[in-house]
Amino acid sequence: MSSSPPPLALETLYTDHHGWLRGWLRKRLGNACDAADLAHDTYLRIITSGRVPPPGQSRRHLSRIANGLVVDLYRRRQIELAYLEAIALLPAAHVPSEEARAITLEALVEIDALLHCVPAKARSALLLCKLEGMSYRDIAERLQVSVSSVEKYIATALQVCASALHAPAQQGAIAS
Repeated sequence: MSSSPPPLALETLYTDHHGWLRGWLRKRLGNACDAADLAHDTYLRIITSGRVPPPGQSRRHLSRIANGLVVDLYRRRQIELAYLEAIALLPAAHVPSEEARAITLEALVEIDALLHCVPAKARSALLLCKLEGMSYRDIAERLQVSVSSVEKYIATALQVCASALHAPAQQGAIAS
């Protein structure tokens, strides 16, 4: 766990660059509310990391963090749109409650983030297998690799998923 950044350094970073960061984000997002939220989240990331960049690197550091948050926001919105389109096709009796939607969306966003930590071919192989129901041979043809490579890709992706699934339980056991 990292320590908190020095209060004066953080205050200086915020005072000197917060307005610039919000403007930079507003231009990228076309929305002042989202820009304000992501600027706030950028400073939260700095507080959490415990590292304030040197004065000469402040804007580059802030924009790098903020850019990652923009990517996350767009990815989340794509997932949310796809999910809402999918549930719009359900009969009224099967439409999930607002609470169930929120829980499902959070899970989908977490799975998406997890799968983006997996190499592209492993991610593709897993998704083709689990979502499309394709055989290993068909996946191998699609990815232009051997069947044994597909087996390794899927095993790698499943291992990452299994590790993430058990990580909170392991962290809780360590804390006890």
